[in-house]
Order: sequence, then structure tokens, then C-alpha cells
Amino acid sequence: MSRLQLALNVADIDAAVEFYSTLFDTEPAKRRPGYANFAVDNPPLKLVLFENPEATGTLNHLGVERESMEEVEAQANRLEAAGLTLETEGDVVCCYARQDKHWITGPDGQRWENYVVLADAGAELEGRTTADLAVEPVGPTGACCAN
Repeated sequence: MSRLQLALNVADIDAAVEFYSTLFDTEPAKRRPGYANFAVDNPPLKLVLFENPEATGTLNHLGVERESMEEVEAQANRLEAAGLTLETEGDVVCCYARQDKHWITGPDGQRWENYVVLADAGAELEGRTTADLAVEPVGPTGACCAN
């Protein structure tokens, strides 16, 4: 199942985690310093929180989490065929996970991420490409909600 992703800037990660845990009646799927994500079943939502008290707005970015590389590639092909420009990031560590993704910017500047989680990754790998790095697989489907 694909799910919509909503990534928010928050001033206080602990207060935000407490609020969203109550709102969606679920605990974070992943928690790191200044970061949390929730894999909400109903409605299907990947909620990502970034502690960023200096941010000028609360919206960080939007996205769609896919189940497979094939889904990411199919969406990329469809969008490019429609004449849209993509920014591709293959095999990168982001949000404490190894991901394959592309970005697209909406007409009003909203950043959309279309991605699949390939494996879990530690904080020391954040922001690095991962072709030569050892990471922990998340499971046979690659779905990040297993974390």
C-alpha cells in the first residue's frame, strides 16, 4: 500500500510526538534526536516530524511512500512523459533510512518526494550516498512501516 507523506517542521519534538501519538493513537515507527516518523494505518499516512524551531513555516515537504522501486520508477516515467522535471536521488540516506527517490516541485513551490525505503540506516550515515555502506534491511518487502 502506498501512503501519503506529510513532513512537518516542529519547534519541540517531544511535544509534537506526544500530540501526534494521541491524535493518531499510535507511537512513532522511528525516533531519533530531533526526528520522528509515524506509519499511520488509518488513514494511510507517513507523518514525519523535524525539530526545526527556526523554520519560517510548519510544512517541510510532502511525499508519497511507495512499496517498491518499480512503483517509484513507474511514477518517474509517467511524470517525465507528462513533461515535468524531476530531481533524482538514487540510493541515498535520508530520515535515517536508505532510500531511492525523486523530487518534483509544484507550481506554488511545494516540494514533493516520491520514494521507497530500502533499508534502515544509523545516524552516522545521514546525508550520505549508500552504495558502499552497510545498512540493515527493513524486511522482505522493503516497507519502512516494519521498523
